Amino acid sequence: MKIVDLSRELYHGSPTYPGHPPIIHGVWKTHEDSFRDSGNVHGLSSMFISMPDHAGTHIDAFRHFNRGGQPINEYPLENCIVPGICIDLRHIAPRAEITPDDLAEAVKQSGHAVPKGGTVLLCTGHHERTFPRKEYASENSGVNVAATEWLAKQGVVHFGIDSMRPGPEGKVNSLVHKACGELGITHIESLCNLEALLGEGPFTFIGLPMKWRDGTGSPIRAVAVFGL
Repeated sequence: MKIVDLSRELYHGSPTYPGHPPIIHGVWKTHEDSFRDSGNVHGLSSMFISMPDHAGTHIDAFRHFNRGGQPINEYPLENCIVPGICIDLRHIAPRAEITPDDLAEAVKQSGHAVPKGGTVLLCTGHHERTFPRKEYASENSGVNVAATEWLAKQGVVHFGIDSMRPGPEGKVNSLVHKACGELGITHIESLCNLEALLGEGPFTFIGLPMKWRDGTGSPIRAVAVFGL
């Protein structure tokens, strides 16, 4: 069995979506503090973290798309362990729209069919090219509404991309979110290391969210598993 980690590392001050709260990670108690508090018996260090529910590599809940939509704590776990393929879209220019034809050709070039009830991971090369520079937050390519509809017609439960948003920055990105809500699929953002999947066969994608009550999304530890 081979496991490929597709998750961004979380650390203090790591990039978050423009306008979202920062990721704050700090020391809660040192070994010395805890040792003193325990009456000099034993010291245990601990830290704290504050972050938005769309921090790092994460999945969007339907609550994010629609008021009253399904929150992340109710998202089916069956959708979090699914067959997947990764397609190469690194030739698409920054800020450009990825079209249905782009997706169909990339799937053809991969040599693997889109798995029904599974996922398609879109390797645009954006994370590799820009992270963690400021361009990471704005220069991504992404799917348009027609491409989102194309993915839904293939029977995926979600798709993933190696940037902070599924569509290019601006109106198109908002419309892609709206379309996902209407089509009954979601997406995973801020993946990384997708280049390691190119040229490989289908894999099992695993990305389990935290059980945030009424959450609009959740960080996940995303991995691709071969030979499962």
